[in-house]
Amino acid sequence: MKITTFAALLFASALTAGAAVAQPAPFNATGVTMGHWHIVSKDVEANKKIFLAMGAKMFMVGGNPLMMFPGVYINLNLGNEKGEGGTPGSVVNHVGFIVNNVQEQVAKWKAANVPVLPGTNNRPDQAFVVTPDGVRIEILEDKAQAEPIKNEHVHFSLPEGEIAKAQAWYAKTFVGTAGTRNNAPVVNGIPGVQLRFAKADAPQAPTRHRILDHIGFDVKDHAAFVKKIEAEGIKLDEPVRKTPTGSTITYITDPWGTRIEIIERGPLGSPVL
Repeated sequence: MKITTFAALLFASALTAGAAVAQPAPFNATGVTMGHWHIVSKDVEANKKIFLAMGAKMFMVGGNPLMMFPGVYINLNLGNEKGEGGTPGSVVNHVGFIVNNVQEQVAKWKAANVPVLPGTNNRPDQAFVVTPDGVRIEILEDKAQAEPIKNEHVHFSLPEGEIAKAQAWYAKTFVGTAGTRNNAPVVNGIPGVQLRFAKADAPQAPTRHRILDHIGFDVKDHAAFVKKIEAEGIKLDEPVRKTPTGSTITYITDPWGTRIEIIERGPLGSPVL
């Protein structure tokens, strides 16, 4: 009996640990948190190796790999669809992680064959990882953070006259706060991510059917969130549906061409790596 009880407690503990590690970041007061990037990868195995070397945990959800860093999931495929074009030239110009020491992490990653580029003007507190598919990931440094690596930002590239509109749209839609960082506009208050906006000389390509096909936000109550955004005049790209893995999803597209998944995520279980 004691052995059975102990085994049951151990199993419950494992499930709790898996659930804890599977939560990207706590929901804000409106029930929103950063969810994922969806990479329509041409080489899933190459991307898996890169993200695992950078510190990801991997889940297998419906037979597909889901990489998890603190603050974000990364999906590596989208059925049989094909993506063309990296993030530069797209509305989402790049995404970003923050690490506790750029030079230490970069040395580890290079030893594991992660493709790392130096920071702008060889800044020691900045680097870039560019996946084989062309997804550009900025790496910045915060020596005070506890985690070796975590998600930090999504960087939008828009014509100058559209930036204030986009900042206001994201702050309203996902219940963030408009602010600035280094005198540039941002949206804060969405757990797990800061949304940043920079000037482009011309309109950029929509994300749909590019390698980074869409970004996603997790919501605590899908029906309530969909009701909120529809009341604000946002149209769904497709009807709400349940996935075979137990998630509830739909998609919207922002006025500048960023495809966005809205997901109430089903249970992931424990990581496999």
